[in-house]
Amino acid sequence: MTMLSFRVDEAVATELQAWADRLAVDRSEILRDAVRRHLLRLASEVESEIWERLPLDQGELSLAAIADWGPAEDWSDWSDAQR
Repeated sequence: MTMLSFRVDEAVATELQAWADRLAVDRSEILRDAVRRHLLRLASEVESEIWERLPLDQGELSLAAIADWGPAEDWSDWSDAQR
């Protein structure tokens, strides 16, 4: 794991510590989660640009019709089955 270091306003640091205390986690855990979520959001924006530039072809679109069929059988009545 690599260590990152950066500065934030005192108000942000105070709020971060308050949340860490409330959630009973380290500040680092909140920051790691925030960075990971932000990177995922940025990646999804790039991915959406790729989808617009390279739309699905006919073969890929044919799979969408199959997905619309739903499950082959209805197993919802098995939810109370004994194990």
